[in-house]
Amino acid sequence: RYINYYLERSGNCSDETVRQRYDGVAYFFRALFYFEKVRKYGDIPYYDFVIPSNDWASLKRPRDSRGFVMKKVMEDLDRAITDLPDNWPSDALYRLSKNAARAMKARAALYEGTFRKYHGIADETIDGVTISADYFLQLAADAAWAVMEQNKYSLYKGNTLKLDAPYREYFILEDGDAKETILSMRFNADILVRHGIQFTFRNMRHSATQRLVNHYLMADGSKIQDQPGYETMTYNQQFQNRDPRMAQTLMAPGYVDLNGIDEVIEDCKSYDMTGYRFIKFVSDDTHNGATTSTTDWPVFRYPEILLTYAEAKAELGTLTPEDIALTVDVVRDRVGMPALDMAAANNNPDPLMASYYPNVNSGANKGVILEIRRERTVELLMENLRYWDIMRWKEGKRFEKPFTGLYFPGTGSYDLNNDGVDDVCIWSGSKPATSAPAVYELNKEIFLSGGDSGYIIIHTDYARSWNEERDYLYPVPTDDRVLTQGA
Repeated sequence: RYINYYLERSGNCSDETVRQRYDGVAYFFRALFYFEKVRKYGDIPYYDFVIPSNDWASLKRPRDSRGFVMKKVMEDLDRAITDLPDNWPSDALYRLSKNAARAMKARAALYEGTFRKYHGIADETIDGVTISADYFLQLAADAAWAVMEQNKYSLYKGNTLKLDAPYREYFILEDGDAKETILSMRFNADILVRHGIQFTFRNMRHSATQRLVNHYLMADGSKIQDQPGYETMTYNQQFQNRDPRMAQTLMAPGYVDLNGIDEVIEDCKSYDMTGYRFIKFVSDDTHNGATTSTTDWPVFRYPEILLTYAEAKAELGTLTPEDIALTVDVVRDRVGMPALDMAAANNNPDPLMASYYPNVNSGANKGVILEIRRERTVELLMENLRYWDIMRWKEGKRFEKPFTGLYFPGTGSYDLNNDGVDDVCIWSGSKPATSAPAVYELNKEIFLSGGDSGYIIIHTDYARSWNEERDYLYPVPTDDRVLTQGA
């Protein structure tokens, strides 16, 4: 309502340059508003005017199709691209620009294109335009390319914090890197604008599953399942010779925090229930409080643009090895990972990735689509995109499966990080004497997938089910149904 109110009256501003810029801001946020509503609820009523207080018919009118609404989203983002400046006179990284609007268009179009494809949504004809999966996928590719062809952005490879880990370092810079970041949220202690992202990831039991860990390739580009005994690897073995982003995202043996302290391996229960604790976004201990962090939060960054372009073209069937070189290979190059061989991926699709994403069946491009999904999972992890990727790929049934973590061959004491000191003891029957600081009784305080051995299983007290016909969308809130008398 606020945005529509503004747009109905912005013509009263006599300064055309100023008006145009803020019109662009308004169109961007109206597009964002409706994209997020479609993402949650599917078909929704669309309004581009202020509803008068006595217009009950407008308030209660039926929903518009998601295709209609998403076409309006694309139109608003096109207006935003036209009206917004390339850069604002000051604080350009933190204000909406043409490229931020293009990034938003690429993200929204990719979501709608793949959602329609994998959910089998029928094409629509609106104003003479066929609204289809390919329609949105092409818009996503075009919007991403419009950013890429400028040669304005690149990936951060600096060593400002002396970590020799540019991927990890990028996410804890106080001021965002302007080469990789398209739009950032700024936080500053002086004006009491702070966040609690580090507190959340350190204290709210966020941890990675074994399934997610298996996405990381070996450092030479080979697959984890090609390693002998990969299913029963210890914590220390899991991190050996892997894609460097793994140890820059998850706490690995030898991890040192920004205060120069060797972090104690966690206890597989309180803070890292699966045994794989996140360190992405974790800065020094001055950021540990609930609202003390001042590091930038990237809203759009260049790797997402590159992977959107690759995915959209792969789904369209127009991806080429040259496209891979411009996208996936650029993302991998930051951490020294080998290039992706498109032909090899398509000739021999990874069976493990295929089991994780069973809905991928795109003929000749199946293998490369699986590899792009792997890359997106690894590169964009914890950036508020993963859940929505699962929704658009129609992979919600995975939520019915157990959430598993580290492998333990049975009861006993374990030196997880191979430093000569026991970290965890699991016991059954009689409690043993142990120097391990974390001690758990099997099947009471800790649960393993095989009963007396296997992967840690968390949330064993929840019975999860997934309804394919319902659960990809949110329920309409009761309060909203009451307000419109059930309409």
